[in-house]
Amino acid sequence: MHTPDDDIFTEQELQAVLEKFDPRKAPGEDALNSEVLLHTFSSFPILFTQIYNDCLRKELFSEQWKRSILLPIVKPGKEGSSEASKYRLISLLNVGGKVLEKLLIDRINHHLYSNSLLNKNQYGFLPQKGTVDATLAAKEFARAQLQQKNLVIMISLDVKGAFDAAWWPSMLRNLRDLLCPRNLYNLTRSYFSNRVAIFHANTHTVERKVSMLCPQCSCCGPGF
Repeated sequence: MHTPDDDIFTEQELQAVLEKFDPRKAPGEDALNSEVLLHTFSSFPILFTQIYNDCLRKELFSEQWKRSILLPIVKPGKEGSSEASKYRLISLLNVGGKVLEKLLIDRINHHLYSNSLLNKNQYGFLPQKGTVDATLAAKEFARAQLQQKNLVIMISLDVKGAFDAAWWPSMLRNLRDLLCPRNLYNLTRSYFSNRVAIFHANTHTVERKVSMLCPQCSCCGPGF
């Protein structure tokens, strides 16, 4: 990437991110919640901000923050199934890493919005937009066509395992095509590398490196 670097993170930016986290959420492997980090930031705001700016400057996402504990949750209506697909896998991530995820995806989104790089017909995974907006847009389109006595056809697609099948090289290529700032792109590339999923079952623990997917409950998964 030969694009300019983005600006460093500010104390105000970091505080706003920390204050949005729910301290009641289950912690990751380090057992820390956002309340602990917020108190730490309040006592050492300059040092705390410098840690995250070092990550941005060095374009490195900490290895410890790329370890996720998998928590299987049975999908509604699938209780009697014997298929592995009955489970939705929630990833418990260290909140320190989730802070950096949020800082990263917010900066990427700012780049996309400020340069009008998003399609106006996209409704999913965007702030201030949702399924109701998409439904109303489809309704208005259909109404206008039917008033002109035109035929309206709707095709509905459901991507199976969209989060699980997310392919990292494709997402990185998209960021290059969108002229993402160099340091944000390289930090994203570091975020995708050497990720580890951990599963605990009774007395057994299994660790596996993963090479695709966006962790469920991650801060930047929906954005990517």
